[in-house]
Amino acid sequence: MLEELRPTDTSNWSTTNEQDFYITFYDQTSGQYVNNTQNITQVYQSFILPWWRQLLWTVLFAGMVVVSTVGNLVVIWIVLANKRMRSVTNYFLVNLSIADAMMSTLNVTFNFTYMLYSDWPFGHFYCKFCQFVAVLSISASVLTLMAISIDRYVAIMSPLRQRLGKRATLGIAAAIWAISCVVSSPNFLYFTTETDLLPDGNVRRICFPDWPDGITTRSQLEYVYNVMFMLLTYFLPIMSMSYTYSKVGVELWGSKSIGECTQRQLDNVKSKRRVVKMMIVVVVIFAVCWLPFHVYFIVTSYYPDVVNYEYIQEIYLGIYWLAMSNSMYNPIIYCWMNSKFRRGFKQFFWCCGALGNGGFNRHRGFGPDLPDMSMRSVSPSRKNGTSMFKTTFKMTKSRKSGSPQFLHVNK
Repeated sequence: MLEELRPTDTSNWSTTNEQDFYITFYDQTSGQYVNNTQNITQVYQSFILPWWRQLLWTVLFAGMVVVSTVGNLVVIWIVLANKRMRSVTNYFLVNLSIADAMMSTLNVTFNFTYMLYSDWPFGHFYCKFCQFVAVLSISASVLTLMAISIDRYVAIMSPLRQRLGKRATLGIAAAIWAISCVVSSPNFLYFTTETDLLPDGNVRRICFPDWPDGITTRSQLEYVYNVMFMLLTYFLPIMSMSYTYSKVGVELWGSKSIGECTQRQLDNVKSKRRVVKMMIVVVVIFAVCWLPFHVYFIVTSYYPDVVNYEYIQEIYLGIYWLAMSNSMYNPIIYCWMNSKFRRGFKQFFWCCGALGNGGFNRHRGFGPDLPDMSMRSVSPSRKNGTSMFKTTFKMTKSRKSGSPQFLHVNK
């Protein structure tokens, strides 16, 4: 799926006369062989961008890789380091962050280098492994998003049904990775490397899929695989998540309860709405980022000559950057739309010294915000019969500035 644009893969390529530095094409329309006066080195060099455009793309990709890697690792740390964050949805978010972090660290940098310089210096094994990880991460990401949508659907539409436990959640995560390995296995099997000796003495190493019935853009198997991959990891999941979240949306925003609701019930509904809104934003951004990528490979399967278009390399770099940038948006969305993740990011950067003391309280946990004291109802303490309000008030008076030491009270 993620092979680079190879200038030697012209639509009617037949033979190469390296002795005279001519390329021979077979014109299927006229049924004749045609010699091209452009030599291999010129074709190869035509895919090397000017230095200032290389620098621009390098900055864009480097920024995306750094933001994605750091952001997803922080999300993993926030959930695993704080017991209050260990919910079913957050475990799935960890699974999603692992997939996104794998994409940015193990795939993007290497593929970008290959596309920029039209040379693969990373060896035969990593050619296979890099493309395997790419599809593995994509599949794991979309299947995790589906798992989250189904979990939210069951939790909201059938509130009396037993929720998933930790073991069941981890089992689903393991199944997601197993299915993703099966989906991505053709890339590990059929990707290979080849070395081209150019007429000027330079050596060009290429990493490309060599399917049993032909090379990339000439293989019917590759076309079927691309179509199936697009259906299984894009259109079907998008349709499924659209259905589940639309039903959940109607339930949370459209239905009206009979009688009066307690404050706790209202808070519970608001909390569910926040989670659902956050996940809907994640799914919409996923759909927007990956649509051009899938369309590109279907178009090149029908019209192989597209890969010889003058600006196709930069068009593909833009499409590839958009798809890969999806991995950096999710942590930003969590931080923006979830107060607990926002506090977790603040704590992380405080620990790194990025924020200094800056008024951030290092002792504050990741649980729900404590309500204002003036709004708390007075309830008798079971221990000594005194008001819990008085106990909390005393603790408030004795606390040091900037370091509140509130007691946890029974709801």
